[in-house]
Amino acid sequence: MTREASIIELAEWLQTPPGQYLLAWEQAQLDGAVADLFGFHALQLGLPELGGLAANRMPHRWLALDGAPAAGATQAVALLCEFDELPFEAASLDLVVMPHTLELARDPHQTLREVERVLRPEGRLVILGLNPASFWGLRQNLGLLRGRSKARPGYLPRENDRIGYWRLRDWLRLLNFDVDRARFGIYAPPLRSAKWLARWHWIERIGQRWWPVLGAVYFIVSVKRVHGMRMVGLARQQKLSPKAAPAVALHQRQQNKK
Repeated sequence: MTREASIIELAEWLQTPPGQYLLAWEQAQLDGAVADLFGFHALQLGLPELGGLAANRMPHRWLALDGAPAAGATQAVALLCEFDELPFEAASLDLVVMPHTLELARDPHQTLREVERVLRPEGRLVILGLNPASFWGLRQNLGLLRGRSKARPGYLPRENDRIGYWRLRDWLRLLNFDVDRARFGIYAPPLRSAKWLARWHWIERIGQRWWPVLGAVYFIVSVKRVHGMRMVGLARQQKLSPKAAPAVALHQRQQNKK
């Protein structure tokens, strides 16, 4: 399955009751995490169905896609670019949000390295991903064993690489990211009905307490560390000089609004 087909399938799945249930949880986590993060430049990579920067107050907030937006997108796209070759200078962004970005990336390692490059020291990286070691992941694997067809589709969308939580933490550690906070969510059974998902909402608090690592999705906020560097007050902001034409046009529009 191609990466473009995976992106389309994810966008379609997000319109289903399980997808909407997932989006509601993720939106609540993002709103709480980014509301008090300060700086000047914030970027969301992918998934326009989710307003990852909606609650953030940085003056420059952009949504980037690596392809044409699918139906159901709820926000405007600022630029199109390859996520493993971002059109920003090194150490120029204060916040990057990656909702299921690595799962759909053509090269997840290089994408994460590129994000590390464009983040300032002490900049924040927020990542959301589906947990393969969950009840929803188990339902998906059982469906794949039985065979998938239009009459019996998988419970979750197919993606290029479902990256486990501990595997991702190892990647972050190698790139000098410290995990500031992390949590799992979505413990309701893998049901397809919005009515039954709502009836099982009570189990979320129980699952968070008794089997937290079995949540269907994980949420990570990490901080870029530069060893031997000491931050005193607010560092002088360097002028952004994006390398790609779409990003340059965006920067000029932002400056004209001032």
